[in-house]
Amino acid sequence: MKIEIWSDIACPYCYIGFVHLQNALREFKGEKPDLILRSFELEPDIASNSGETQHMAVMRKYYQSRVQAQQTLDGAVRAGNAAGVVIDFDKVVTTNTFHAHRLIHFAHTLGRGLEMKERLFRAFFTEGLHIGDKSVLTRIAAGMGIDAREVMEGDQYSEEVRKDERAAQYMQLRSVPYFLFDKKYAISGAQPVPAFLELLDQIGAAEQLKQIDAGSNTVGCDGGSCTI
Repeated sequence: MKIEIWSDIACPYCYIGFVHLQNALREFKGEKPDLILRSFELEPDIASNSGETQHMAVMRKYYQSRVQAQQTLDGAVRAGNAAGVVIDFDKVVTTNTFHAHRLIHFAHTLGRGLEMKERLFRAFFTEGLHIGDKSVLTRIAAGMGIDAREVMEGDQYSEEVRKDERAAQYMQLRSVPYFLFDKKYAISGAQPVPAFLELLDQIGAAEQLKQIDAGSNTVGCDGGSCTI
């Protein structure tokens, strides 16, 4: 079984969904699937040094009032707490995530893509590190024993990121996280662990499967996913 995961480092529900899937796989009794990380940028045009707080970014991007934006952020924090992850929007540096996705692709070639993905989520949401800064990304990688200087100084893995994003456009994905199982069945949004387990069991048992899509057409970052 193969699971392709489209997500963005700057999406809190991508972090939560990533953790939920990992927890589900720990409980899953069948053969462990191959996880393939796909790149998706919620805001590909945002500057590396945008200067925005997350509160400001939510107000701008989703046309929300100050109160509504705070409610959106508070909801993501609560969902993170329930998943066992710390999300501190007061620390988050709003930035472009393109180079972070390049770094994940590089780490994948070393067999450490999943580890890098989790590390960048934590760096962004918990530690408040500037993951749009290539020097910061290089230091994060070095802390994991990975020398990413050449990659960050060049443009390696840029095409891999763009290829993932073109695939997302072809599938008309407008919200993440999005989990595609064997190119046939999908779960969108930060689904709870039992939802992942149910689909894993169905696929593992080769039973009659059905498309599971809990994505929302509502514009915003709430209800388990973030839209472009």
